[in-house]
Amino acid sequence: MTPPRTSAGPDRVPVRYARWDGVDRPFTPVATTTPGTPGSGEVLVRVDLATVCGSDLHTVTGRRASPIPSVLGHEQVGTVLAVGGGGVRCVDGTPVVPGMRVVWSVTASCGDCDRCARGFTQKCRRLRKYGHEPLDEAAPLTGGFATHCVLLPGTAVVAVPGDLPDAVAAPASCATATVAAVLAAAGPLAGLRVLVTGAGMLGVTAVAMAAHADAHVIAVDPDPDRRDQALRFGAAQVAAVAPDEVDVALELSGKPSAVQACLRSLAVGGTAVLAGSVSPGDPVALDPERVVRGLHSVVGVHNYRPVDLQTAVGFLAARHRTRPFAELVSGGFGLDEVDAAFAAARTARVMRTAVTPR
Repeated sequence: MTPPRTSAGPDRVPVRYARWDGVDRPFTPVATTTPGTPGSGEVLVRVDLATVCGSDLHTVTGRRASPIPSVLGHEQVGTVLAVGGGGVRCVDGTPVVPGMRVVWSVTASCGDCDRCARGFTQKCRRLRKYGHEPLDEAAPLTGGFATHCVLLPGTAVVAVPGDLPDAVAAPASCATATVAAVLAAAGPLAGLRVLVTGAGMLGVTAVAMAAHADAHVIAVDPDPDRRDQALRFGAAQVAAVAPDEVDVALELSGKPSAVQACLRSLAVGGTAVLAGSVSPGDPVALDPERVVRGLHSVVGVHNYRPVDLQTAVGFLAARHRTRPFAELVSGGFGLDEVDAAFAAARTARVMRTAVTPR
């Protein structure tokens, strides 16, 4: 282990993080310290549990470009230790205070640029992304695979109810909030035929949220075990091939063939929401005449808004006992075992592998 650069003192807190040094290189645990009093508008959080997201796997295998070195991880839940000057509020207006369990957004936005002014805070021109920033050894706590994280101004923070387990709450920061954004883009779903392509973590979450919105949900995945899982999350039908004549198609697998299937499946007036294609892939043909004559809408969703994170936590709090969300996360690898956590994530039948960074 790399020794601390600075000894802890009354104004410093000992912390550790797992440094990612590139494809096919092991994670390196690093010990250091951080100020015990955060800067203005910042929050110091102890990370209680983080999960290995699919995009983390894409990063370490070279499928997704990311700064090297860096501190990965962007799905996590933690406990507030200190709040900087000026105070910070949750998305719902509640003051953030020490001892509060929280999840936080993947992004931190400036709030001042033209995109933020238009409501596209997730695409801020000065965007910072947890788990995706180049390592700054003077301020390294920017990812979930660490004992602590420093939340920057412009980060959406949502309080987590005490009865919501860590393993259920952590994915809210990425998977669940992204699905909330997808459903918001799709519009009201009650009584509609909704296709979900891909029954991974995002897919089964979308199944559960769409079923809760009173949609008739059809989940499509080539894996029979995942199709069975989708039934447990509320799918009315499952199939290996997408059907015709759906009102809404939600694409969450990222596979070009699934994107094509969503576009092909739409009934008149149908809407396709594409959110899985976050890594380079083959282009997909679009028939403009079919879009025009079918009155189709095609919407892209990437990242999410603060309100989507609030919606995600609210949904999990209300539904985690009726759908098996806790079964989607396994393991409890320590910070010295992040390599093993990623190895398990590549082969596990569950959707997420947990890191408990003690």
